[in-house]
Amino acid sequence: MVDEKAIQVAQEKYGVLLRQQLERVERLKKEGDWTDYSKLDKLVIGVCGGDGIGPYICASAQKVMEFLLADKIKAGKVEIRQIDGLTIERRVEVMKAIPDDTLAELKKCHVILKGPTTTPKKGDPWPNIESANVAMRKQLDLFANVRPVSVPELGINWTFYRENTEGSYALGSEGINVTDDLAMDFCVATTQGTERIIRAGFEHARKIGQNYVSLVTKANIIKTTDGKFLSIAEKVAKDYPEVKWDDWFIDIMTAKLIDPARRSDFRVFVLPNLYGDIITDEAAQIQGGVGTAGSANLGKRYAMFEAIHGSAPRMVTEGRAKYADPCSMIKAVAMMMEHIGEAEKAKKLNMALDVCVQFEKKLVMTGRSTGATGDEFAQYVMDTIQRPDLEKVWQGYVDSAIAKNAAQ
Repeated sequence: MVDEKAIQVAQEKYGVLLRQQLERVERLKKEGDWTDYSKLDKLVIGVCGGDGIGPYICASAQKVMEFLLADKIKAGKVEIRQIDGLTIERRVEVMKAIPDDTLAELKKCHVILKGPTTTPKKGDPWPNIESANVAMRKQLDLFANVRPVSVPELGINWTFYRENTEGSYALGSEGINVTDDLAMDFCVATTQGTERIIRAGFEHARKIGQNYVSLVTKANIIKTTDGKFLSIAEKVAKDYPEVKWDDWFIDIMTAKLIDPARRSDFRVFVLPNLYGDIITDEAAQIQGGVGTAGSANLGKRYAMFEAIHGSAPRMVTEGRAKYADPCSMIKAVAMMMEHIGEAEKAKKLNMALDVCVQFEKKLVMTGRSTGATGDEFAQYVMDTIQRPDLEKVWQGYVDSAIAKNAAQ
């Protein structure tokens, strides 16, 4: 027998969620333009270590960031603020994904360097509070999750634009247990939210001269929300006639990323939230693992830069935190440099990371005492940045790697 009371309760909750999302649409219609960092008297960068290995790798990356921005920090053009409060203990204490006082401090910054944070799962000793990452993306409207992946010797130069505030994650903690036998979650797609992420991907492709965008959905099965994503892409693409674009289904795209005959063709990807989360981890593994990949979370008012991996609390309990690999956080610093208009510094840092991680490997991160500490590796990167022959050395390694790969 159908439980009519359960249906009524679920309908009431669903109505509340619909109202909240429609109110959000109205706010999106009124959003302003992107922040122009060049017009700021002072750029404020917040550093939030998170928990687990987060404070360790974030501190190593902060040293690289402050090294790159030393002149502007000294001139008072850049201010670094340390912001605490995202530890799992503090969040559980107030039973919020982000404590109110921490969120207030974050909102006083323009950009944020953030370490990994623990998100409890079933079976953990912590209450089931929402992900701090998801909450920050919502609160600061960081709608574009941008993740670059580069493997020069394989011809791989990818940038992923993952929608960050909608999709299957938008109401992840608001699903409905209708009865003991039926649970339902929701996927959200708005015209405004979809258009801005697709347009951001096309703008990036045009800006860097890599005029190829691949839209990734499952629109043949998820016909309403994924179908909307694809139909809006068709409209947006008309504003970028110089940009070639195509669309792929998420399942076949996971295969094409490891297809030597196809993968070097791809350049810019645009994806809904869930697919982007999954496939960027696959892409990072091709590059050398999730520890090598940084991530930008961009909005028109705020921006946050982070690693793509988790907080690895086991490394802390085993006394190995200082050996945690900071490469992902240092990569995030490179993305920050690019975003705030320091393109040359970003270029040097990216080349230095390639030399240190993929080619030269004078220091190796193992996560244990058999390898370097995070601070030692950060110093290795800074020393490499200062090499007067950096670009020549980097290009030589790349050319050699390409030739070797072609000969195999």
